[in-house]
Amino acid sequence: MEPKDYLKDISEIKDLMNKSSRFISLSGLSGILAGIYAIIGAAIAYYIVDNSVRGYLILDGTIFKICVFILFMVALLSIITGIALTTKKAKKHGAKIWDSTSRRLVINFLIPLVAGGLYLLIILGQQKYGQTAALMLIFYGLALINASKYSIGDIRYLGVIEILLGLICALFPGYGFWLWVLGFGVMHIVYGTVMHFKYDR
Repeated sequence: MEPKDYLKDISEIKDLMNKSSRFISLSGLSGILAGIYAIIGAAIAYYIVDNSVRGYLILDGTIFKICVFILFMVALLSIITGIALTTKKAKKHGAKIWDSTSRRLVINFLIPLVAGGLYLLIILGQQKYGQTAALMLIFYGLALINASKYSIGDIRYLGVIEILLGLICALFPGYGFWLWVLGFGVMHIVYGTVMHFKYDR
């Protein structure tokens, strides 16, 4: 066997090991749609708040509850779309959608996300909501970075960007809404587009 054959075999083994340890069926299109959902949801919330009697949010107000519902629907639609498109991509490539790798991915993603969600609920209960947008971005970024070792490595870059936007948001809380839109809306569309052309096609 020639040296180039050995190198080819080693390369194939490396690819197989990489595929077995990473969940690579994430859909770029789901990222694009998640970003679109976020922008639409933010636009609706902005319109409702801007045209309310007060023109701003209070925690025990109806407008706040409507905004929380909109946020929940954005997250739910993003999750459903992500699962549907990822499942479709996995079936297309003959890959399993739920195995030990995808379980590790989900667990590592949820640990920072759930911890952040609980922390947000605690501070909201204490009437401290000035840093809500910043904390959402930071904990989401940490969740992406934590999960990236079990998926496409590029997710780490999105996570870093989300954290940086969260820190900027903490410095300038008055721009929290727009930085939230940039992080969860625009950056998801940019990331999803890059992933779509890099991996899906």
